[in-house]
Amino acid sequence: MWRYPRPPALRRCHEPIQVILGGALIADTTQSWQVLETSHPPTYYLPRSAFAEGSLRPVPGTSWCEWKGTARYLDLHGGGRTASKAGWYYPKPSPGFEVLADHVALYAGLMDACYVGGELVVPQPGGFYGGWVTSNLTGPFKGVPGSSGW
Repeated sequence: MWRYPRPPALRRCHEPIQVILGGALIADTTQSWQVLETSHPPTYYLPRSAFAEGSLRPVPGTSWCEWKGTARYLDLHGGGRTASKAGWYYPKPSPGFEVLADHVALYAGLMDACYVGGELVVPQPGGFYGGWVTSNLTGPFKGVPGSSGW
């Protein structure tokens, strides 16, 4: 992550990704995008088509990213469980990030489990950022105590 650039870079990912919520598989794809930014593990953006029907529901609220633009939020539903504001997307991404249109990122810590290439993901620390930590990454990661000024 310390070699990742700022502003962030985009990288196509063909690793199998599965997301489990409420014991149900709610997303499955081999076609995602990674956003790579200094001091962050990758954030994965999955195509909407990878999600089970009815698993994504828009909710009020927006936030703004200096790189990607205005984000909107989603509740995720699966197996009778709801994860509030657990996903986000950019309806009109900023220039350079247009490929993220029609893709959704999510907080791994609000799911039962997220897998990349069969490996169980560890959520990025801190609860604010949406990075997914896998065994091939070395921290420290933004989000740990004391990292707010990084």
